[in-house]
Amino acid sequence: MSTSHPLAELTRAKARQIRRRALGMVYRAKQGHPGGDMSVADILATLYFGALRVDPANPNDPKRDRFILSKGHCTGALYATLAERGFIPIESLDTYMQPLSLLNGHPNRNYTPGVETNTGPLGHGVPVAIGVAIAGQIDRADYRVFVVVGDGELQEGSNWEAALTAGHRGLANLTLIIDRNGLQQGARTEDTAKLEPLADKWRAFGWDVVEVDGHDHDALLAIFTAPAGGRSKPLCVIAHTHKGQGVSFMRDQVFWHHGALSQSQYELALQEIG
Repeated sequence: MSTSHPLAELTRAKARQIRRRALGMVYRAKQGHPGGDMSVADILATLYFGALRVDPANPNDPKRDRFILSKGHCTGALYATLAERGFIPIESLDTYMQPLSLLNGHPNRNYTPGVETNTGPLGHGVPVAIGVAIAGQIDRADYRVFVVVGDGELQEGSNWEAALTAGHRGLANLTLIIDRNGLQQGARTEDTAKLEPLADKWRAFGWDVVEVDGHDHDALLAIFTAPAGGRSKPLCVIAHTHKGQGVSFMRDQVFWHHGALSQSQYELALQEIG
């Protein structure tokens, strides 16, 4: 883009910190989904530090924007973001996935401030987000609803039933972001069940569609901060990302969908992220 968004420098710095904290959580827990954590970090940073109307001191404010992480296995990045934003203490990240920890492997709103709904079973977050957007439409509320879905998750039919409903109702208060890194557990998405032409599919369901580099903070901020008042349809953002972004040995490697890092890998990853 020709001009830089005023918040881009901040969100890039926050994304680096989110990546560092998420990798530390996975390293200490000896389990997690670091590849997806890295691919979604820039999206979460731009949302939480540049777009979402949220208040960590009042996480259930009725006027808040709603964010749902449908790809709920990427809690490393989500909890790191919530901690950076002030919803949970930074030191709580050290308990990630430990016995009796409030930071489970999948997000749980009963335990973690800032989590809108429990996710983990794929195909659940998008229908919930659409229900929340319908409630806002009925109430004539001005909050916005954002939901991040994994591209492999789109093989779940529940997403498309919900998408049909959202298009039919013209949910202009809804933005769905696809973390389009092209990989899922064990294989490439296109080798498992072809998704392309993905943009055409969403348009056919009654959505506006925009494609973007999911690691370009200026471009993401421009999309996420644009007023929803000028839209008459829900918006699908296809964010083209790289699994393991920021770490050379993880980038575009399906092996790192889940797994633990050795000490040497962890130290190298931190050096590369900066």
